Amino acid sequence: MKKIGIIGPGAVGSCITVQLLTTEHKVYLIGRRNACITYQDPSKNVNMTLNVVTASDITEPLDIIFIAVKIPHLDGLYKQINHLTQDTTIVILAQNGYGQHFKLPFQNMYQAVTYISGQKTDQHVIHFRDEILHLQQDDNTESLKKTLASSGLSLVLHKNIEVEIWYKLLVNLAINTVTALGIQPASILKQPHIYSLCVSLLKEGYIIAKHSGINFSEDVIDEIMTIYQGYPDDMGTSMYYDVLANTPLEIDGIQGFLYRQARKYKLTTPHLDTIYALLLSRHHVFSNNS
Repeated sequence: MKKIGIIGPGAVGSCITVQLLTTEHKVYLIGRRNACITYQDPSKNVNMTLNVVTASDITEPLDIIFIAVKIPHLDGLYKQINHLTQDTTIVILAQNGYGQHFKLPFQNMYQAVTYISGQKTDQHVIHFRDEILHLQQDDNTESLKKTLASSGLSLVLHKNIEVEIWYKLLVNLAINTVTALGIQPASILKQPHIYSLCVSLLKEGYIIAKHSGINFSEDVIDEIMTIYQGYPDDMGTSMYYDVLANTPLEIDGIQGFLYRQARKYKLTTPHLDTIYALLLSRHHVFSNNS
């Protein structure tokens, strides 16, 4: 039996917890305070209560840790959970964006590409779709996949996770931007000027990826736009829900990361530059109010 901790009782962390509770392993859902969260998955007719404990409540080291906090909450996390780790602990960073794993000096650290859609309102989480994490393939993750094989969490392993990370970055770039700035769910894509903005952002993201050593096919832009068109009109994004909740945004790992890469390679990215400035301004307002 493994001891598993999920840091962050939001939509992603709660979903991972529910999937792992079906196994024989000991599972902790860890937050900043003790609480009870109601979890609902209408598609599977699941309604249950999850107990949240604090890191200080746990006195034994964990074998596996999933970190599912929002990017703005990552700073200072290492000191809070360092006592939960040992040399063999596998740590999975399950959040949007890229580059944040450098903030956490764990020995066995993996950046996951996370496909879990849900929303948290107060102490209630509703899960919409998917329970999938993509990870770099090695001995640790192959062992992890076997360990969690009986759970509802799907682990997909890749020989080069960088390609998957960048693909998700491009997917997040446009849809998160327009839903957050437009304060509308996916239905906003039906507006022609918003559709055109998404295409322009993806073109700039494609160029940034190419200069960063990730060579996508030119069809990737049409492919992502087709994915967008398959979204239900009422589907939101993590950044959209953050705006509704007046909480800080995850721009540092998505738009901010791409903006810094563009500056690194001296690229001209007028659409990215504009939306990054607008999102950063909104982020600072929410940060000062939190």
